[in-house]
Amino acid sequence: MQEVKHFAERVVNNIEKVIIGKKATVEQAVVSLLCQGHLLIEDVPGVGKTMLARSLARSLGCTFSRIQFTPDMLPSDVTGVSIFNQVSREFEFRAGPVMAQIVLADEINRATPKTQAALLEAMEERTITVDGVTRNLPRPFMVLATQNPIEYEGTFPLPEAQLDRFLMRIRLGYPSRDDEINVLERQQYRHPFDTLEQILSVEELGQMQEAIKSVYTAPSVKRYIVTLSRHTREHSEVYLGVSPRGSLALYRTAQALAAMNGRDFVLPDDIKALAVPTFAHRLILAPAARLRDLNAEQIVMEILSSVPVPGGDLGETIATRSKERDA
Repeated sequence: MQEVKHFAERVVNNIEKVIIGKKATVEQAVVSLLCQGHLLIEDVPGVGKTMLARSLARSLGCTFSRIQFTPDMLPSDVTGVSIFNQVSREFEFRAGPVMAQIVLADEINRATPKTQAALLEAMEERTITVDGVTRNLPRPFMVLATQNPIEYEGTFPLPEAQLDRFLMRIRLGYPSRDDEINVLERQQYRHPFDTLEQILSVEELGQMQEAIKSVYTAPSVKRYIVTLSRHTREHSEVYLGVSPRGSLALYRTAQALAAMNGRDFVLPDDIKALAVPTFAHRLILAPAARLRDLNAEQIVMEILSSVPVPGGDLGETIATRSKERDA
């Protein structure tokens, strides 16, 4: 897994030339990329959500498309439309902005549910259907959606089905004092993004995406993932818990994080590090929880603290994998 580790370090270091002081968040974005998943970035304006998506696309040489969602937007503005050509007397398909490898869905919650739903097929099946014709999307394909958690006027909350299709939800947050000063100094003459270069190819990315699937996960760790999921479904403050897709998301992201750390096996620490970004946005809280001012992140953290961390065969597995690697 040293190749995956080297790949991730190069991508993270390159993006950090633009996104300063947010290494952990950038690493989570790379985890999502390795898992071929989609990312929801929820934060206040001006902290670098759009720039993170653009930097990721440029680092890999991927085609990039930005969709600015608005209330008057139609599904065809996302997927594309068939136009009648009077010369050939045939309908021609004009591809929409979703036909790109990395798609930035900016302020996705400003569009109506009908338009938001235009992304459902694209995010799950990697295809779009227009006028009864299904077309494949380019590979890799990743949607990075942003939304503002503060401003609710004129917004439409994402439906549960759409939230569940996002592998993770992350937040950038405000930079520290020193990091913000660094931002000012780096942008005195020009934006660091203008000098950002492609460091890896799409072909290399595909190889890394396949490599993480071979990361070993012990049976006890798999049971740990499922136990965490079941606790969200049985929690008294939760109306709708994590789906099996959420369990699979935690399983796959843990494999990617282990590989990024140079390991060929998953540790419980990988699970604990990714439980909040993979689970929290999938929870629908009960009305009583809202009255008590509880949020989904707090409930996931509470579950993590109450569920015993697996042991037993895990230690033997780690020792065996280490011997096999050294042999």
